[in-house]
Amino acid sequence: MKITTILSGGMDSATLLYYAFSKTINRNDLKVLSFNYGQKHKKELDCSIKLTKNLKVEHKIVDISNIRDLISASALTSDKEIPEGHYAKENMKLTVVPNRNAIMLSIAYGYAITNKSDVLYYGAHAGDHFIYPDCRIEFVKALDTAFYIGNLGFSTIDLIAPFSKKSKVDIVKLGLKLNIPYEDTWSCYKGEDRPCLKCGTCIERTEAFYINNCNDPLLTIKEWQQAIKNYREFKKEYEQNK
Repeated sequence: MKITTILSGGMDSATLLYYAFSKTINRNDLKVLSFNYGQKHKKELDCSIKLTKNLKVEHKIVDISNIRDLISASALTSDKEIPEGHYAKENMKLTVVPNRNAIMLSIAYGYAITNKSDVLYYGAHAGDHFIYPDCRIEFVKALDTAFYIGNLGFSTIDLIAPFSKKSKVDIVKLGLKLNIPYEDTWSCYKGEDRPCLKCGTCIERTEAFYINNCNDPLLTIKEWQQAIKNYREFKKEYEQNK
């Protein structure tokens, strides 16, 4: 099976990359796209390069950073501060980049047609559904249908989000079985040299490793201890305010 997949450089897409790799007969059957969309945490793109070099698969980074001037509502692409706390909190909606996945998937679908892929993967998961509308199963199905209709006679590629019913905890569990080098991934939204351990995606990452009884290999022992402390505090606050 020939696969095109989108890779951000984060945990979910890294797991998806290795999952896709396991579905191919040889590495030439896997094509990988990453996107520079003007995100503060561009460090994740460095991780995408490391991950694809590990597997020796074809990888391209697409620069669409000029959309930042058109879509500046998100804290990820503007001067707004990245919110801290539990991922499900209302203020995490500040990290939504309007129509981001549709934009990226449209480009990736065209690339998948060109390289004659059978499927296009992307890493939406169940934990994203609360915050991000373009990670919901209904969105995936609708866009898959739109792409099919828009390319009749040219392609029958399926758009698939293999993790759409899985939580971040489930994804890490799978990733540990696939021996993914999570130390070569990046999640923090703040774009600093080290993870802040307080933003929503840092908290969610900590939770996923913690529940899997595993330290985050990206962090030092001291950072991991602080990450667990922050996770417990934010989780308690979130549950009290529900």
